[in-house]
Amino acid sequence: MQSRWSDADAQATIERYRDEPQVNEDVALRVYTSRLIGQDPALVLHGGGNTSVKTTLVDDIGDEVPVLCVKGSGWDLGTIEPAGLPAVRIGSLGALRDRDVLSDEDMVNAQRTRLIDSSSPNPSVETLLHGFLPHKFIDHSHADAILALIDQPDAEAICKEVYGDRLAVVPYVMAGFTLAKLAAETYENNPDVEGLLLLKHGLFTFGDTAKESYERHIQAVDAAERFASGKTGGVQVARGSLEPCAYEALAPILRGKLGAGERRYLLTLRRGPAIDPFLGRTDLASVSQRGPATPDHVIRTKRLPLLLDIMPTMDGAAIGAHIDERLASYREDYVAYVEREANYKERRVAQLDPDPRIILVPGLGLIAAGTSEKAARIGADIYEHTISVIEAAEVVGCYEALPARDLFDMEYWSLEQAKLGKASPKPLEGRVVYITGAARGIGAACARAFAAAGASLYLTDRDETPLRDVAASIGAPFEVVDVASEEKVRASIDHSVRTFGGLDGFVSNAGIAPQGPIDSVATEELKRSFEVNFFSHQYLASAAVRVLRAQGVGGFLLFNASKAAFNPGKGLGAYAVPKAAVVALMKQYAIECGDIGVRSNAVNADRIRTGLLDPDDIERRAAARGLDADAYYRSNLLSREVAAEDVANAFVSLALAPSTTGCVVTVDGGNIAASPR
Repeated sequence: MQSRWSDADAQATIERYRDEPQVNEDVALRVYTSRLIGQDPALVLHGGGNTSVKTTLVDDIGDEVPVLCVKGSGWDLGTIEPAGLPAVRIGSLGALRDRDVLSDEDMVNAQRTRLIDSSSPNPSVETLLHGFLPHKFIDHSHADAILALIDQPDAEAICKEVYGDRLAVVPYVMAGFTLAKLAAETYENNPDVEGLLLLKHGLFTFGDTAKESYERHIQAVDAAERFASGKTGGVQVARGSLEPCAYEALAPILRGKLGAGERRYLLTLRRGPAIDPFLGRTDLASVSQRGPATPDHVIRTKRLPLLLDIMPTMDGAAIGAHIDERLASYREDYVAYVEREANYKERRVAQLDPDPRIILVPGLGLIAAGTSEKAARIGADIYEHTISVIEAAEVVGCYEALPARDLFDMEYWSLEQAKLGKASPKPLEGRVVYITGAARGIGAACARAFAAAGASLYLTDRDETPLRDVAASIGAPFEVVDVASEEKVRASIDHSVRTFGGLDGFVSNAGIAPQGPIDSVATEELKRSFEVNFFSHQYLASAAVRVLRAQGVGGFLLFNASKAAFNPGKGLGAYAVPKAAVVALMKQYAIECGDIGVRSNAVNADRIRTGLLDPDDIERRAAARGLDADAYYRSNLLSREVAAEDVANAFVSLALAPSTTGCVVTVDGGNIAASPR
């Protein structure tokens, strides 16, 4: 590993923050090197690690006070700003070391009461460790190469061989007051060291300058990497053969089995030159079941992954039975682990769900499950690096994680338990919704409404530029799809399954509005209308139901019908006839899919400014009724214009209506002639 320090970049960071209040040169450089560490996934991942600097700032009465600026909760080192380094008064912080005990809650309170700005985020749980050490700059990471050395039965001897007296070793103690005292005592017994190696935890380095502390960190990691690379010829691991397995067939079955009650997970698949050989290890059942590389990861990945042994010859029923067996065993073991450790500690805890977050499938890859796309991605990132740690540790010696008892302490940490129940999940959290015609109008409004309700979205349309803009505004994946092509629709559903692991419902919204007398409309134009306004709905529903059947946990089909299905207008027959067929299609799916818990409903909207009809058509239709365009849109029983957002909200309501199927909801401001009956 090479240092990325640049004098020019360091000076540019100082200049960038020069005029900001409460940001001196020390804080600016602390931001600079924190980002150097945080932007390297071989050092920290997703909010991991922490850094600090001891400096002087001005308080609210104008006095200069010594403070510890330390990473705050919720901030990521890779993108940290000065606001992510809350300043803690250190005048009396050191006095806490005289305490015999200090609970985690009291520790957090002690740190908050010493903030010079009460609006600051909570300082890191390792604030006292930073505070009890005398050094100006301190850096902490969970570097992969370091973990490969300290996750060993004889880690202390290995560290001595690699570092001599440059780094001191601290036995494992969970983060908090006790660890802070032990780290300070270890340093004081070895005052010439450049840093501390916290067994089963990570690396701390320190220095008088930001550059010194950072480069000591990089040098320590580089030494670990070089030590491991020098051992590569010493151990040969037999690799098992890899057999192909189709993810699109497996994922919905797995996702359905993982879901329990209202709980749903999104899945993400990882393959690669590091993952595939690891999954082919003949000792995979041993090395993968020893625990996480560092206890912090247990919150994201659970203590152990689930192992599946899926063969290409298995059909859907056999795959489901295999998953049921392995998953039941995993859940039973998890419940027993929680009960055992809670009883041992004489604690009452709110048990977390017993579901795995990491699923290893030889021949396929690493699958991560999360209640959101982000959570699944983070879990996958962490375990991908865990694989690197395990492989390097096995080359160095023997990979050894913390015992279950210590991991339980982290997973059921009182500070984490206190958060349970405080944040209510959004109603569609963990649900995957596929939307067609999402580039504008009702489709775009649906995308925003379902995203606001917590759904993960897969957006499609034929017009790439506006679709890209809508997708970017809510952070959703998208695909340009011609819904008139059955092949492309089915392929797109497969793409969404590869993205999220499955599907929970769709809004089939795409449509066109050809016009002209029904007796003279060109046959090709009528066929085109049926392709888009009827068959596209069938293509999508058929492909989606295949996934929903495999999942076995229900779902919803939502069709955009039209007032024209019940109250056709003159000259709109080529549009109204296939829309009427869509209503019949919706009801047929309600009849045939109710036994698998899949609900099928439609929204009947009218006079929405979607761009489906061009302005000249609107003017002509309004004039025929003696109205201007604005009055035309308000021409209903409520005398109010109906917006695309009103229609989108109706779709969301139907998605959340567990006892409603075969229903047409009218959203038109009131048009008795179009009321379904």
